[in-house]
Amino acid sequence: MMAKKKISIVAGCYNEEENIPHLYKRITEAMTQHPQHDFEIILIDNASQDKTFSVIKEIASRDPRMKGIRNTRNFGHIRSPYYAFLSAQGDAVIAMASDLEDPPELISDFVRKWDEGFKVVIGVRKTSDEVGLFPILRKAYYYIISRISSVEQISNFTGFGLYDKEVMDQLRNIDDPYPYFRGLISELGYARAEVKFNKPVRQYGISKGNIFVYADTALLAVVNNTLVPLRLATISGALISSFSMLVAFFYLFKKIMYWDSFDLGVAPIVVGGFALFGIIFLFLGLIGEYIGLLVRHTIRRPLVVVDETVNLDE
Repeated sequence: MMAKKKISIVAGCYNEEENIPHLYKRITEAMTQHPQHDFEIILIDNASQDKTFSVIKEIASRDPRMKGIRNTRNFGHIRSPYYAFLSAQGDAVIAMASDLEDPPELISDFVRKWDEGFKVVIGVRKTSDEVGLFPILRKAYYYIISRISSVEQISNFTGFGLYDKEVMDQLRNIDDPYPYFRGLISELGYARAEVKFNKPVRQYGISKGNIFVYADTALLAVVNNTLVPLRLATISGALISSFSMLVAFFYLFKKIMYWDSFDLGVAPIVVGGFALFGIIFLFLGLIGEYIGLLVRHTIRRPLVVVDETVNLDE
């Protein structure tokens, strides 16, 4: 009799004590539709301030398939879940959010596609129940990054999906200390299946996403996938210098020709100065992002430091 293949389901957590029981229940119900496979649930707690890890430990005491990792401190929204993701040793690994905005019911669809032979199966959001400015900004972001990226970018894909062991081995070999995960999946180029879904509204707890988290992800996408901003800085510098020279010669000519009547004024200088400094600081910031990326890869800090584990071998 052939041994069952194991599927590891991984999620990062921060102050999600209300969501964990629902997450466990819905994942378990989804996996009961696939008795041909074993599964485990690995939740990594990013030093939550509530009872998240206590809830994980309580469930793990009843079900050895529930496994937990607790970090010594909050290592951020990228490093912590990626550590648990790379640590999973299943024949396939499913990455998802613990806040239930990635519907656990889709796991069953992912597994079916995997059984059909797809090594990458991803969840792609069709619509969202969100309102306000963020949906508009998100749409604009996907439009821009898809235009400037050197590889295909998948719109409305957040990383929620299933990844075969072969894909996982490739990601471990890349060993990126601060990855833009969606870009890595596109970079690897595996044929993929897409499962469309509607993003539900969060039912429990408070969203951890904010303008700083979104900005971090957006800038990470830019510096990991394109050199366009650096080249744009070079081209802009050349154009602005050329334009400045033309303006300087124009003013010089007018002043020589109409010395007594032509008034230079300060308005052009002030406006031009503010515009120039704005462009300079914008591009300095972008260059700083590229340098920061190089520093992260050079220093090679650990993704996280683990404080405690439950039902996991060291």
